[in-house]
Amino acid sequence: MQFTFFHLMPYRPLDMAERHKHRAAWVVMPNTLYDPKKGAEEYESYINQLVYAEKLGFDVIAVNEHHQTAYGIMPAPNLIAANLIARTTKAKIAIIGRALPLVNNPVNIAEEFAMLDNLSKGRIITGFVRGIGNEYHSTGINPFFSHERYQEAHDLIVQAWTKPGPTSFEGEHFNVRYVNIWPRPYQAPHPEIWIPSMGSSETVKWAAAPERKYPFLVTFSSRELVARYLNVYREQARQYGYEALPSQLGWASPVYVADTDERARKEAKEGIETLFNDFLAVPFQMLLPPGYMSLPSMKNTMRMRKALGAQKRLTLEELADNGTVVVGSPKTVREQLAKLREETNAGKLITMLQFGTLSDELTKRNMEMFVSEVMPHLKD
Repeated sequence: MQFTFFHLMPYRPLDMAERHKHRAAWVVMPNTLYDPKKGAEEYESYINQLVYAEKLGFDVIAVNEHHQTAYGIMPAPNLIAANLIARTTKAKIAIIGRALPLVNNPVNIAEEFAMLDNLSKGRIITGFVRGIGNEYHSTGINPFFSHERYQEAHDLIVQAWTKPGPTSFEGEHFNVRYVNIWPRPYQAPHPEIWIPSMGSSETVKWAAAPERKYPFLVTFSSRELVARYLNVYREQARQYGYEALPSQLGWASPVYVADTDERARKEAKEGIETLFNDFLAVPFQMLLPPGYMSLPSMKNTMRMRKALGAQKRLTLEELADNGTVVVGSPKTVREQLAKLREETNAGKLITMLQFGTLSDELTKRNMEMFVSEVMPHLKD
């Protein structure tokens, strides 16, 4: 199994009393609640955690893109990746993921990733997403065209990476007369592409296509839904005429390990509950603007929200019981992760070992416990 240390970079100093005066920590919450001096300290702490993850032995360290939100203060993940390239030597660096429909010129994304791939001498992993519905409120992009823009931007980026230039590209949403990037990617034919998703049926079908076979990563879902979506990918692969490999299947989950189940739940409780209730929670109309999802995908999302207990404040106990988060002693965590791997044949685990307001001290201890007490038992 491949292990990734993934960071959302939440803004922990957020005044929660002020946060609750607004509908969400996204888009509508005033940015006067952000203190640049405290934010600078947060960036320093989080980057140090990512660097430490390589020292501990994680295969991949990963960053993320979100806009106008305290949920994750990383609107330009490539800048974080460039910093990590200079401070690490072995771990792959994943940028999961860039929201392709939100960009005006995908060639710029192709250039940025190619440059990072050269700087790291082939350690870059790319992750392409549509961006959750919240992002469309902050960009003005029509969500109805998100699938079209996503797939078209992907095709343009792959063309820029793989076809000798200059070429041209003509699409419904992007038209570029000259596609001729300098530099070209270090990796041949291009950096690996991962597809994080919350269960879109269209995304599953697209990612599993024989010409792509992209790793599919289920995020923020219960144990039942992770197994369902990954097995849908496996069945889709069979319909295409091949068997999905473990390296094509993965899931992301907050994980916390302590000496005992009781201690783990006590220490993780505040961080988990602030993540789901204060940072992540948004009104339904903000999460899913008109046209963003097809009817089948909407039904999947409604099931996920029901499983997570949408419209009420979630507790760690509920989230742990349904497997959205994995919290407990080393034995408990090992057993839960091993069971899901067995049910899905997944070969990638994207761990969130810092979440919500979890302190640096507890994050460091959690990372060390996971690496020493859990990871060795799940290695291939």
